[in-house]
Amino acid sequence: MVIGPEFFQNNRKAFAEKLPDNTAAFIFSGDEKKMCADTEYRFLPDRNFFYLTGLEKPDLMLIIRKQDGVVTEWLFAPEHDSLKERWTGKRMDLSDIARISGVSEDNIRDRDDFADTAFNLASENKVRFAFDGSSVMQASKDFADRDRKQGREPLDVSNIFTELRLVKNEAEIASIEEAARVTEESLAEMKKLIRPGVTEYELYAKLEYEMTKRSGMLFAFQTIVSCGKNAFYLHHSDPERDGDGVAKEGSFIQVDVGARVNGYCADISRVYFVGRPKSDDDRRVKLLGLIRELRKEAFGFIAPGKTFADLNSQMYDIAGKWLAEQGLINDNFSKDDVLAYYWHNTSHFLGLDVHDAGSRDRAFAAGNCLAVEPGVYIPEWGVGFRIEDDVVLTTDGCRLLSSGADDLEGIVAD
Repeated sequence: MVIGPEFFQNNRKAFAEKLPDNTAAFIFSGDEKKMCADTEYRFLPDRNFFYLTGLEKPDLMLIIRKQDGVVTEWLFAPEHDSLKERWTGKRMDLSDIARISGVSEDNIRDRDDFADTAFNLASENKVRFAFDGSSVMQASKDFADRDRKQGREPLDVSNIFTELRLVKNEAEIASIEEAARVTEESLAEMKKLIRPGVTEYELYAKLEYEMTKRSGMLFAFQTIVSCGKNAFYLHHSDPERDGDGVAKEGSFIQVDVGARVNGYCADISRVYFVGRPKSDDDRRVKLLGLIRELRKEAFGFIAPGKTFADLNSQMYDIAGKWLAEQGLINDNFSKDDVLAYYWHNTSHFLGLDVHDAGSRDRAFAAGNCLAVEPGVYIPEWGVGFRIEDDVVLTTDGCRLLSSGADDLEGIVAD
């Protein structure tokens, strides 16, 4: 499944409709980041630039000007240079840029012409410059600073991107669903390696290999594989080869991972029990019962009009009663009592970013995509984990985009 140029054309059209008249928006793909003196990290473009163009190369610029109601767009890219390409890799043909982005080839210009075009626009007194204040790329910040030094205050249009990206269309939802499928297929292959003595490093390498084979080399976030007590470090992204990083009989493994398809992210957490529980008194099984109840209630609760705060409150009440039954907190528990074991929020927006654009205060709406991850961590028991799946909001509830698998047989690795 590939998203075509019409998708990006429609995104630019929707962006231009919300852009104030007599404004020129400058959006940058961003620059590569240095890993050391002579090499760079693998490049991921600014997500809003990608949303408008579908292009994934560095050092590209997009200008969208709306003047007297007329919209014009220009895309700037480095042209072929045999000497530079010899050392830094081949550059895209302008025809390929046009094919992917849907920008007319007549409106694609050499990167070196960008400064002159910007200067000409600046000379038109009616045109105000705009930039993306949410961009993590230095190019966007530098552009805004240069405009301020000229005595102008550029308009921040990041709120436009947030509004557009929050509600996903069918192609975006399908991309997240495909990313979830890739992730779960990769998890299934990784699970085959789980046994006492396997290391986090082995599982991590297997998981990323399987995702790379199915989708690409850029994932939604840093993969997390945590054995036993390492699960109490929520973002344990440096897998270990020995010590706490070795799976032990009777313990568990927390995995949090997401593939990326067509630029869109999955975010899935799974827990695996190393060795079959010998009874229902196994604390891993007890906690699994709570997590499964929280998940069922969450999927039934999420609907348009509800908020993250509403969802958290619902989860805190259920988790609090269970924790009190286990003697871990008092019956007349407070929210702070529950938070001693319920360490993170239950959900977040999902899309081009794994924690996608959007205020946590806004009410859910149909078309929002969420990752849902109730988790409880009990240091006294030496057990704590989350199980996470992805959903899309419908008109009256939500629909799973990943499998939602949480049965004990699927969790036990023996």
